[in-house]
Amino acid sequence: MADGTLSPGVNLEAFSQAIAAIQALRSSVTRVFDCLKDGMRNKETLEGREKGFVAAFQESLHSVSRDLGELERLSNLVGKPSENHPLHNSGLLSLDPVQDKTPLYSQLLQAYKWSNKLQYHAGLASGLLNQQSLKRSANQMGVSAKRRPKAQPTTLVLPPQYVDDVINRIDRMFPEMSIQLSRPNGSSAMLLVTLGKVLKVIVVMRSLFIDRTIVKGYNENVYTEDGKLDIWSKSNYQVFQKVTDHATTALLHYQLPQMPDVVVRSFMTWLRSYIKLFQAPCQRCGKFLQDGLPPTWRDFRTLEAFHDTCRQ
Repeated sequence: MADGTLSPGVNLEAFSQAIAAIQALRSSVTRVFDCLKDGMRNKETLEGREKGFVAAFQESLHSVSRDLGELERLSNLVGKPSENHPLHNSGLLSLDPVQDKTPLYSQLLQAYKWSNKLQYHAGLASGLLNQQSLKRSANQMGVSAKRRPKAQPTTLVLPPQYVDDVINRIDRMFPEMSIQLSRPNGSSAMLLVTLGKVLKVIVVMRSLFIDRTIVKGYNENVYTEDGKLDIWSKSNYQVFQKVTDHATTALLHYQLPQMPDVVVRSFMTWLRSYIKLFQAPCQRCGKFLQDGLPPTWRDFRTLEAFHDTCRQ
């Protein structure tokens, strides 16, 4: 906690002493209540019991006053933490007593610090780039930008019927692959792709753009308790978790915004190459297994199988 959240603007040594002072104050207050609880005891006469009780009570109150004064003195030396970060109500997370298990507040502070540093360095970089920019290039870019009309993102909004036709054509292209299309949340499509008896893939689409893919085993459950496709939970098997990572990489590789149907067809062609996931050897080392896993990588151009370490 001291390294992560209290370093800016806080005297850590005084903070440690203040914690000890708080503990001493709590002990003094406890002694006061113990004195009140015990009352007048162990004296032969009533006058002796009263004098002993008053003396002990006064001594306990003096201890409380002394410890409270020491705590106030240390609180002035501790200082205040930096208030550069607009945490608002997120400061209440620091009151969580289980910091070791849920260190949300310290992580949030680190995120704010990183964001502020990034903004600061980005401003410096922008100033340097503006100083080094060529006037000729800037003028040419300004003229060309004025003459060239802005392209309207017409491919972002496609009619659902067109999307259905594209998916149906792809489904007919690959006999080993079956595609079930559904729209549980409106116009966005969700595909359940079953590749032979090898694996199942959940594809989340926005129009004809693929947003997310999850690969699971053929015998794994892909539905939630309410009967919807489970787009959040991972596969229970490491091999299909690897294939999910590779599928996400493939989405970044197959990018052609002007022709989204070609992108979907290319991705499905690449996905179909996993029909022999457990039968094709690695094209680099010639082995079927490496570290207990088959070749999970498929080349984007040749569709050849490689182990994750052999493709480098």
